[in-house]
Amino acid sequence: MNTIDTSYYSLFGIAPDTAGRILRAALSKGGDYADIFCEHTVINELSLRDGEVNAVRSNIDFGAGIRVLSGDRTGYAFSESMNEEALLKAAATAAEIARESKPGTELPVDCTPVDFTNRYPVISDWEQHTVEERKHYLTMLRDLIHQKSDKVLNITARINDSETRILFYNSLGQTYTDLRPMASMSAVIVMKDGDRLENFYSSKSYRKGFEFLSDTLVEELASDVVKGCSRLFEAGRPSCGEMPVVMGAGSSGILLHEAIGHSFEADFNRKGVSIFSDRMGQVICNREINIVDDGTLPSFRGSVNVDDEGVPGQKTYMVKDGVLNSYLHDRISARYYGVEPTGNGRRESFRYMPIPRMRSTYMENGRSSEEDLIRSVKKGIYVDNFANGQVQIGAGDFTFYVKSGFMIEDGHLTRPIKDTNIIGNGPEALAGIVGVADNLIVDDSTWTCGKGQYCPVSCGMPSVLVSKLNVGGINE
Repeated sequence: MNTIDTSYYSLFGIAPDTAGRILRAALSKGGDYADIFCEHTVINELSLRDGEVNAVRSNIDFGAGIRVLSGDRTGYAFSESMNEEALLKAAATAAEIARESKPGTELPVDCTPVDFTNRYPVISDWEQHTVEERKHYLTMLRDLIHQKSDKVLNITARINDSETRILFYNSLGQTYTDLRPMASMSAVIVMKDGDRLENFYSSKSYRKGFEFLSDTLVEELASDVVKGCSRLFEAGRPSCGEMPVVMGAGSSGILLHEAIGHSFEADFNRKGVSIFSDRMGQVICNREINIVDDGTLPSFRGSVNVDDEGVPGQKTYMVKDGVLNSYLHDRISARYYGVEPTGNGRRESFRYMPIPRMRSTYMENGRSSEEDLIRSVKKGIYVDNFANGQVQIGAGDFTFYVKSGFMIEDGHLTRPIKDTNIIGNGPEALAGIVGVADNLIVDDSTWTCGKGQYCPVSCGMPSVLVSKLNVGGINE
């Protein structure tokens, strides 16, 4: 059983009796459900520019959001003051927005802690470590990058860390406290070879304390960014046209997230926006394919002990053996569909109401090897690094910019490629996957999902072969 950290009562000034008064005010106009989401976040950033660590930033965010659900109505208000009078005023505002001509729901007598497993225990608290200790790792990264290549002209690097403390109550009598750490380290380098300039970005991010920083982490980041940038000097644009595409393991999962995963979020399906809104229980792709949204991966960026509605983190199969198995639900969509919430009610901060959001989204392993997939392609491309893209959520039409990859010719990787686009439709690309490798990687970069508000996520996949996508390049 999870225990409540009672120090959060004094941090926020809201003990269970105070929460009861606020929830009663929230339900005073006939609400069915209400919750209080209290947040205290400390954010630090240390930056290296022009060869020196010369910028530091710290910020504290503090406040509470109060939500009321009544039928199809949602009332939401937040306060940056934790004074009880201000919170009661916010509760009254949310209640008025969701007003119904019926009595409000009665509150349970006692608060029961939500039972969950801690997926991101902090070994070494960030607050116990100095700027100088963080700086050591940035200067080490700078020096290692220069050691690996004398072509490096410029380095920009950052360490970001944060600790978020959450205190939550709802009208079901549930409560929890959660300490959510987050850490990331990133580098952008510019290299010059003759008259040519190239740049490359790499990052690492986990829900960890100061133990996140290590010599091994710095070595991996330095190697990734120098190797990635160096390869661009050898690369050219590929041939254009419709062709097979092998998507490399790991970061290719961003296409799975953007072009397909959003279509499984229940709010888009409830509103009939998603192409999958009437396909529950149907075969939508190769029977070898399983697609998961997982809140339980230890210390991953997208993991959640408990979501922002008090539902424990869990592993949800959106696609099981090629069949559409589940949408991603918050409490609102779960009630609409008559199912249990999946732990996907997430929000950017206390200023936002929760909505269905992905956590760590990935495709499970298949039975092939990456080499088998590549050998099966006479002419196509292999892609392993995406810079950005555009997606039409619902229909799933996408354009992704490919930072780097390789041509595939007669079953072999040949010349490196860069600066191309792949264009397609997410559901069609999913249906067009004809091979799945056994090399799953859940990527550990600083992925952040925007959906009117921002949430940290993770994504990944094994290598897959898509039978055909449109590739932008040159005519040959």
